[in-house]
Amino acid sequence: MPENGQVVWEVEDPSEFRPELPYTAGKDKTEFRIYDASSPRYETVRRTYQILNTHQTVESVTERIEKYGKLNKTEMTLLDAVMLLDQLVDESDPDTAERIREAHPDKDWFHLTGLLHDVGKVLALWGEPQWAVVGDTFPVGCAMSKKIVFSEFSEQNPDSKHPVYSTKLGVYEPNCGLNNLMMSFGHDEYMYRVLVGNNCKLPKEALYMVRFHSFYPWHTGGDYDYLCNDEDREMMKWVREFNKFDLYSKADNVPDPSALKAYYQSLVDKYLPAVMRW
Repeated sequence: MPENGQVVWEVEDPSEFRPELPYTAGKDKTEFRIYDASSPRYETVRRTYQILNTHQTVESVTERIEKYGKLNKTEMTLLDAVMLLDQLVDESDPDTAERIREAHPDKDWFHLTGLLHDVGKVLALWGEPQWAVVGDTFPVGCAMSKKIVFSEFSEQNPDSKHPVYSTKLGVYEPNCGLNNLMMSFGHDEYMYRVLVGNNCKLPKEALYMVRFHSFYPWHTGGDYDYLCNDEDREMMKWVREFNKFDLYSKADNVPDPSALKAYYQSLVDKYLPAVMRW
C-alpha cells in the first residue's frame, strides 16, 4: 500500500504479457508476447482473454461509450491523472516516453504521447472490470479475426451468433477506415476520446498511436486490411514505431517521474488544455 494509505488496484495488462522476463540484455525482441503454455502466468492470461473475448460486444461497448463518452466523470490535469495511476499495480509510462525522447528528440508530441497513452487505465479506479480496461483490442460489429489472441474464445461471444455482426464486414463497408469502426472498449479507446473531446493539438499520428496501439491483430497480425483506407495504411508505420518503445522499454529501469515533471508539463501546456474533462 502506498505511504498515503490509498488502496492499490491490480490491473495487470495482459497485452504486455512477457513470459521471458526478467529481461536480460541482448534478448531477441521477437521473443516478446510469446504465449507459452509453460509460463506460470499462462493460465491467468488465457483466462483474462477468455473473459475479454467473450464480453467485448457491440452492446457492452455501446454502453461504455454512452457512460464515458460525454466526459462528465471528472475534471483534472493530465499530470494529476498520471499520478492517479500510482494506485494501480501497473507501470505508468515515463520509461516509454523517455525512450521515445532519446530516439526522436525532435518530436516532442511523440514524447507526450508516450507519457499519456496508458492514462485511460484510470477506468479501473472507477470500477471497470479488467476486460474493459486492458488487453488487445479489435473491432466489434463484425467477425472476430483469427489473429486475435486466444481467438478460440470468440465462439463464446454473443455477437458470434448475430446474423450481421458475425459476418466478415458486419456493419461496415469495405475500406471504410479505422476511424469509422467501433473498437472494443478499454483504456486505448477511452484515452483517444478524452483527447479528441478536449480538442487536443496532438497530430493525427499521435491519435492513431493512442487509439490503436493495442490493436495487435491489425498492426502486428496483418488482418483487417479490408476495413482500412490509405490513411490507415500510412499511419500503421507510426503505430509500429510507437509499439517498439511501449512493449520493450518497460523491462528496463524506470526514470524518476518527479525529475521529468517540468519538461512534460511544458508539453502539456503546448498540446493540451490545462484542465481536461474525463
